[in-house]
Amino acid sequence: MSDRTLVRVLKGESVFPPPVWMLRQAGRYLPEYRETRARAGGFLDLCYNPDFAVEVTLQPIERYGFDASIVFSDILVVPHALGRDLTFVQGEGPRMTPMEAGDVARLDDSAFHERLAPVYETVRRLRGALPEKTALIGFCGAPWTVATYMIAGRGTPDQAPARLFGYRHREAFLALLDRLADCSADYLSRQIEAGADAVQIFDTWSGVLDDACFAAYCERPVRKMVERLRARHGDIPIVGFPKGAGARFSRYRAATGVTALGLDWAVPLDQARALQAEGAVQGNLDPQRLVAGGAALDEGVDAILAALGDGPLVFNLGHGVTPETPPEHVARMVERVRAAGGRR
Repeated sequence: MSDRTLVRVLKGESVFPPPVWMLRQAGRYLPEYRETRARAGGFLDLCYNPDFAVEVTLQPIERYGFDASIVFSDILVVPHALGRDLTFVQGEGPRMTPMEAGDVARLDDSAFHERLAPVYETVRRLRGALPEKTALIGFCGAPWTVATYMIAGRGTPDQAPARLFGYRHREAFLALLDRLADCSADYLSRQIEAGADAVQIFDTWSGVLDDACFAAYCERPVRKMVERLRARHGDIPIVGFPKGAGARFSRYRAATGVTALGLDWAVPLDQARALQAEGAVQGNLDPQRLVAGGAALDEGVDAILAALGDGPLVFNLGHGVTPETPPEHVARMVERVRAAGGRR
C-alpha cells in the first residue's frame, strides 16, 4: 500500500507528473457504464450488487489507467442502512421521506453493517482485481451533506430546509450529525479493513453555511470521524472535500485533521498553492473544461500543473465529471497530465 503513488502523495510526497483520477469517473459519460446499468436495473441495484459495482468501478481503470479507483456507491447508502427509505428517480436524483425532529431518535443501526455488506464485498473484490499500483479509495458523505438530503427528502438549491431545521431544532440536528459521524466513520473503517488505501469524505454542501454553522455542522462532525479513524487505522490518508469552503479551507484542515484537501474549481491557484504548503491538495480542474476539450482543456491542465506541480498534488476535477463529457476528452486530459514531465 505504501508504494502506491497516490498514497505517498496524499501523505505529503511530491511526485511529477502527479497521480490522476476523476470524481465520478465511473459513470454516465461512459457507454460501457450505461450498458451495465441497464442490465443492473435500478441505481441501488447497481450499488448493492458487487458483481455490477466491481464491473463499473473497473471500467475507467481499464479504459484510462487512472492511478486511483474509487469504489462505486452513493453517499445515501448510510441513511438507507439506518432504516430511512431511499429511491432514485431517473433524471431527477434521490428521494427520501423528509425527516422531522422526532425521527432522529428512531434511526436504527441494528442492521447497519449487514445492509452495507455488499459495499464491503465490492471493496474486497476490487482490491484483488485492480492493478497492484492502482490505489483504491473508499468514501462517504460528510454528516452535514447527508443530513441535508435526509431532512429535505431530496436535493435543493441552497439546502434551506436543513439550515432551517438546524435553527429550529438545534439539539436534534446536532444529535443527527453526531449519529451520522459515528456510523460514517465505522463505514469507512470497514472499507479500510476490506482493502481501501485511502478514504474521502464528501461535503458537497459546505459552501451554503455561515461561519458558526460551518464550524458546528462541517468541522466538528468530521473531526469526530477523523479521530475515530485515526484511533483504529493510524495514518491512513483521509481526504476532506468541503466544496465551496472558500476562505475556510485552511481552517477546515486544521480543525478536522484531514490529511489532504479536495479543492473545487473556484479555488484560485494562488490560494491552492498556499494550501499545498500545509499538505497535499487534490483537484481542481473545472469539469466544464473537460466537456469543452481542446484549448480550454489544455490550458486548464497546464495552469494547475504549473501552479501546483512542484508540491504534493493529486490531479483531479473540481467536482464530478458530467454525463455529457466526451470520453475522448478524458483520454486527452490523462495523456496531457502524464506527458507533462517531458514538457518541463
